[in-house]
Amino acid sequence: MMVMEMRSLVAALLVLILGHFTSALEVPLDLPQPPSITQQSPKDHIVDPRENIVIYCEAKGKPHPSFSWTKDGTHFDVNEDPSVTMRPNSGTLEVDITRARPENFEGVFQCTARNKYGAAVSNKIVVRQSKSPLWSKDKIKPIVVKEGVSLVLPCQPPAGLPPPIIFWMDNNFQKLPQSKRVSQSLNGDLYFSNVRREDSRSDYICYARFTHTQTIQQKQPITVKVLTMDEINDTMADYYNFTEMVLNEAPVDERKPTFLIPSGHSSSKMVLKGHVLEMECIAEGLPTPEVSWTKVSGDLPGSRTSFLHFNKTLQIVNVSESDAGDYRCSAKNQHGAAHHIISVVVKATPYWISGPPKNLVLAPGENGVLTCRANGIPKPSILWSINGDLIENSPKDISRKVEDDSIIFTQVRVESSAVYQCNISNPYGYLLSNAFVNVLSEPPRVLTPANKVYQVIENRPAFLECSSFGSPIPKIDWFKDRKSGILDGDDYILHDNGTLEIQVAQAQHKGKYTCVANNYLGISENHVYLDIKEPTRILKQPVDKVVQRGGSVLFQCIVKHDKDLHTTVTWLKDGEELLDDERFIVEFESLSITDISESDAGSYTCIVNNTLDHDSATAELSVVELTPPPAVVHGRPDPPTDLELTDHKKRSVQLTWIPGEEHNSPIQEFVIQYEDSLHRRGHWHDLARVPGTRTTAHLKLSPYVHYTFRVLARNAVGLSEPSSPSRMYKTDPAAPDQNPKGVHGSGTEHNNLVITWEPLTGLHSNGPGLRYKVSWRHKRPGTDWTTVTVANNSKFTVSGTPTFSPYEIKVQAVNDLGEGPEPAVVIGYSGEDLPTAAPANVQAVVLNSTLVELRWDPVPSHLIRGHIQGYKINYWRKHHKHNSDQMEQRILTFSGNQSRGMLPGLHPFSHYSFEVRVFNKKGDGPASKTQQFKTPEGEPGPPASLLVTNPSLDSLTLEWNPPREHNGHITGYTLRYQPVNNSNELGPEEELALAANETSVTLQNLKYSPRYKFYLNARTSAGAGPAIFEEAVMPDKVRPASPFANVSSSLEEDGALISWEYWGQEKNVYVEYIAENTVSNRQVDIATQGWFIGLMCAIALLILILLIICFIQRNKGGKYPVKEKEDAHTDPEFQPMKDDDCTFVEYSDNEDHKPLKGSRTPSNGTVKREDSDDSLVDYGEGGDGQFNEDGSFIGQYSGKSSSRDNDEGPESAGAPSPLNAMNSLNSFV
Repeated sequence: MMVMEMRSLVAALLVLILGHFTSALEVPLDLPQPPSITQQSPKDHIVDPRENIVIYCEAKGKPHPSFSWTKDGTHFDVNEDPSVTMRPNSGTLEVDITRARPENFEGVFQCTARNKYGAAVSNKIVVRQSKSPLWSKDKIKPIVVKEGVSLVLPCQPPAGLPPPIIFWMDNNFQKLPQSKRVSQSLNGDLYFSNVRREDSRSDYICYARFTHTQTIQQKQPITVKVLTMDEINDTMADYYNFTEMVLNEAPVDERKPTFLIPSGHSSSKMVLKGHVLEMECIAEGLPTPEVSWTKVSGDLPGSRTSFLHFNKTLQIVNVSESDAGDYRCSAKNQHGAAHHIISVVVKATPYWISGPPKNLVLAPGENGVLTCRANGIPKPSILWSINGDLIENSPKDISRKVEDDSIIFTQVRVESSAVYQCNISNPYGYLLSNAFVNVLSEPPRVLTPANKVYQVIENRPAFLECSSFGSPIPKIDWFKDRKSGILDGDDYILHDNGTLEIQVAQAQHKGKYTCVANNYLGISENHVYLDIKEPTRILKQPVDKVVQRGGSVLFQCIVKHDKDLHTTVTWLKDGEELLDDERFIVEFESLSITDISESDAGSYTCIVNNTLDHDSATAELSVVELTPPPAVVHGRPDPPTDLELTDHKKRSVQLTWIPGEEHNSPIQEFVIQYEDSLHRRGHWHDLARVPGTRTTAHLKLSPYVHYTFRVLARNAVGLSEPSSPSRMYKTDPAAPDQNPKGVHGSGTEHNNLVITWEPLTGLHSNGPGLRYKVSWRHKRPGTDWTTVTVANNSKFTVSGTPTFSPYEIKVQAVNDLGEGPEPAVVIGYSGEDLPTAAPANVQAVVLNSTLVELRWDPVPSHLIRGHIQGYKINYWRKHHKHNSDQMEQRILTFSGNQSRGMLPGLHPFSHYSFEVRVFNKKGDGPASKTQQFKTPEGEPGPPASLLVTNPSLDSLTLEWNPPREHNGHITGYTLRYQPVNNSNELGPEEELALAANETSVTLQNLKYSPRYKFYLNARTSAGAGPAIFEEAVMPDKVRPASPFANVSSSLEEDGALISWEYWGQEKNVYVEYIAENTVSNRQVDIATQGWFIGLMCAIALLILILLIICFIQRNKGGKYPVKEKEDAHTDPEFQPMKDDDCTFVEYSDNEDHKPLKGSRTPSNGTVKREDSDDSLVDYGEGGDGQFNEDGSFIGQYSGKSSSRDNDEGPESAGAPSPLNAMNSLNSFV
C-alpha cells in the first residue's frame, strides 16, 4: 500500500513540475552555478600522426572550474610529461609529437571540470592514430580466362584507420568503366558476370584512398587475358608456367544466373538504427543478369532507398526499426532466375526519447525532477552519478530520491547544488549527460535585448521573445502599447519559455510590446517592437514556352514586395545558376534568351528573395526544330494485371499489381478503387492514387467492410480499362471512429425543437447496429442533459419547448461494439413565433421630391421571438390631386441590422402613408402606427398629346393636352420648332412661351419648308419636364407638269453659266447642251483644252480625204454614188481615228467624267463640277435633249443628227457635221 502511494506521489510530482524543468533557461554567468561541459572531442577521436594531438575539454561555471584528466581509468598527470600541455583557463590537452611518439597517447581519456558547487565529466574519448599501411610489392601472375566465364579480381587493401575508399583505375589514372556486367563490390573486389575479349588488358589497378591522412596507396597491376577455345589450345604451353589459368575444356554456353556473393540461398545482416544499411547481390551468368530488389514483408522506404552499382547494391539511409525484415534480391536473364533472402536485424545504440536531462534551477524549499529517459535495442541500463562518483557511494540526502530514470527532489536546500551524471548503455554504445541542480534565490531579469524590433510578413506567425531568468522561475506577462490588458488568448499564445506568439500577424498588431517578469523577489520588464511587412509575391509567373531553334524567348516574373525590404530576383536553369552567356539577358523582372539552341531547353525558375520572405515560379522551355518530327501515336495504357493482397492487418492491407502496356505514353499514376459488397454492391469508389513508378500501395481500410479492389492506369492520353477485381478482403467490426456531421437544431412549430444530422454511411458505421445517441439541454446554468437513442433515422423532435430558446445539442454514433468519440456541442433554437411588438419612434425625412428616408428604433430581440429576417416598409399614395381614386401600395424590405432605409422612386407632389413592421422566419409582426409624409413639387411629365391641324403653306395650328403627371402646379409651356428641308437638314430653331391655361396655338407667316419639327414641354416651379415631339409635313406649292422652270444661260469669261429651278424627287440633274461651230466630243478634257487640238486635226483630215476622193473620181470621169458620199460624212463618233495623225480615237470612259471648264454652281441650281454617268434620257426626257434659242430642250442625247429625219438647213441642230455633235454635263442638285 505504501509503495503504491509513493508511486502516486511521484507521478503527481512529475506532473506538477513538468513545466518547471522543461522551461529551464541558462543561468547567467555572473551568478553562482556548478560546471557545465561546453565542448569536448568525439568519443572516437582519430588523430593524424603527423600533427600535434589535441583533445578538447571546455567548461563554464561560477567560479570558473578547474580541470583534471584520466587515461585508461587512472589519473593522468599533465605536469609529469613535458610533451603535454593544458591550455590556460581550459581543460584542452595538446601533445607535441616532436617530443613524443603518437602511439604512446593512444587510449581512453576522460576530463573532469570541478568547482565548489560540483563536478562535470566528459565522455570517454578513445584516442587512436590513423593508419595507412602499404600494399605488398609481390608481383601478381597474369590471369587467363575463357571468354564467357565469370571472374573476380581481388583488391584486398591493407587494414587502415579509418578504412580506405577503394576504386579501380588504369595506368593513365582513368577510372575503369563499370556496368551491370562489370562492377565493384562493397569490399573493393572487381566482379565480372561474364568476360569478353575487350576485357583483356594489363593495367587493372586497385587504389586505396585513406581520407584522414589524405594518402593514396596502389596495388600491383593485374593482367587479364581473355581467350577463345582455339586460342587456348594454341597458347596453352606458353601460359602454363607463367599464368594463373581459369580454364576448363568445355566451351562456355549461355546459362542462367547464380550468385557470386552472397553465397547460399539466404544470409543475415545486422545494422544499427540511424546508420546506413548496404546489401549487395552480384550474380554471374550469360547473358548478363538483371538484378532487382523487393522487401518480402512490406514496401521499401522510397525516400530513403537508393539502388547503387547498377542495382546490385541496395542502400537504405537513416535506418529505423521498421526496416527490419527479409529482403529478396533476384537475378534474371532469359535462361532463368536466382534468388537470395537477406534477413536484416536492426539494433540501436541508446538514444534520447525526449532529449538529455536539463539543468534544474530551484529556489530553497522548491521541488523538482531530473529525468534521463532513453531507449535502445536491447533496452539500455541506467547508471546515476553525482559529481563524477556513483550515487550509491555518495552521502545520503533526504531531499533526493532515485526512481529508475528520474531523481526526485523535495524541499531542496542551498547545499543540494551538485552535478548529476546519467550514463545509459547497452552492448552497442552509451550516452553520458551532465545536468546540475543549482539552488539559489534570484529576482527576475529579462535577458532579451531591450527595444528589439521584430519584422514579420503580414498574415504569418510572429514570435516575440522574452527570455528571462529568476529563482523561483518568474511569471511572464505581456502588454501592448499602454498596458491596457494582459495579452493571452484569441490572437495571442503565451509559451512556457515566455515567448508571445501572434498566430496571424496583421496591421493592427503593429506597435510596442512590453514583457514583464516577476517573482516574489522582484519584477523586471522589457520593451520590443513589432513591424508588419507586405508579403513577397510573384503576380505574373513565367509561362511554359515552345520555341524553334535559333529563335528567342522572354520569361516575365512580375513581383510585388514590401518597399522597405531589399528584394532580389534570381533565375536558375534546372536548379542551377545561369551560365555566363551574353545570350542570357537578366533584368529585375524578366529573363530573355536569344539565338536559342537545344542545350537551352529545361526548367527556368524565378526566385524572389529578401530577408523575410521569398517566392518562386518555374516555367519549361522546349526547343523544337524548324520541321517538327512525325508525330508518335499515343494510346491509353492497358489495364494492370495480377492483383495480389499481402501484409494483412485489421485496418490495412498491401496491394500489388503488374502494369499493362503504356502505348508510347508513360503511366503517370495508378487509381485504386474498391467495392463494398456488404453495404453497396456494384458501386466502385476511388480509394487511393499512387505514382506511375510504383506497383504497390499500402491501403488504409475501415472496419466492417467487405472490400474488393481494382486498379486503373492513367497516362497523358487517358485512363485504362479497370483491372480484374482482386479477391475479397473483409475487415472486422469496431466501435465508430466518428460522429455524424451537420448537426442542427431548429423548430418547425413554436413549441418544438427538431434535431437533424447527416447519417453515417455504411463505410463509416464500423459495425452492425448503428444508432445515434441524441442529447440536448436548455442553455442555462444548472440544466441536465436529456438523451434518447435513435435508429434508422436522422431526425428527432423535442416537443413542449419554450418559444425560440437556445439549446445545447450533441449527437453520438453508437453500434453494437461501442460508442464513438465524445461529440461536439452545437447550439440550436426551438421554434419561432410571430413577433409581438412593432418598431418604435418611426420618422420620415423628406430628402427630395422622389426620395424619403425612414428611421425607426429596432425591436428588442426577446420580442422578435425568432431569428430576425429584417424590416418591411409598407407605403402607398394616399391622395393625388388629379387622380384622387389612385391607390399605389408597395413593400420594401431591409436587413435586420438596419434601423433606417430609403424609399426611392416616389411621385412628386403626393401624399404618402406608411407602416413599419419586423419579421422573422415565422412571419410579420404588428405594424407601427400609420404615418404620413408629403413629397414636394417636381418636374412635370410630357404633355399627354400633341396634334398638328390645318397646315397651309405658311401657317398651321398645334393642339395638346396637359401632362398626365403634373407633379405640381403647371406654370406654363415652352414650344420649340424648326424647319427641315428635303435633305433632312435642320433650320434655325424658334422658341415660344405659352400660358398654363393654353391648349392650342396657331403659327402664322411660317417660311415655307417641306417639313417642320415641334417640341412642347410643360413647366412647374421645380423646372421644365421632358418634351413631346411631333413633325408636320407642309403642303406642296402648285407646280407645272415639268419639275424644271426658269432655265436660263449667260456667257462668262471662262464658259457658259446655266441656272434653273427644280422641284422633282430626284437628287441628280443632268444637263445636255450643243456646242456650235466646234467639233463634238463627249467629255472633253477641259483642263488641258485638248478638244481644240483634236478639232483642228479632224478638220484637216476630212479636207484631205475629200480632196483625194474628188481627185480619184475626176480621173475616172464618172460620178460617185450617194452611198459613198454618205459614208464620207459618217458621224465621227462612230469612225475610228488614229493617234499618229492627231485624229480622234474611239470614245473612252476616262474622258467621260471630266467637267466643262469654267462651269460654276450658283445657289439656285446651276451646274456643279461633279460627275455622273446618267442623263435625262434615263428619266424619260431623252427624246429631245438639245437646247432651242429660248433654252428649251430639243434634239437627241445620243448626239446623232436629227436631219436624218428632216431637211432643215445648216443652221439647224440636226446637221450630220461633227460641228453639231452633242455633249452632256452632269450636275448634282
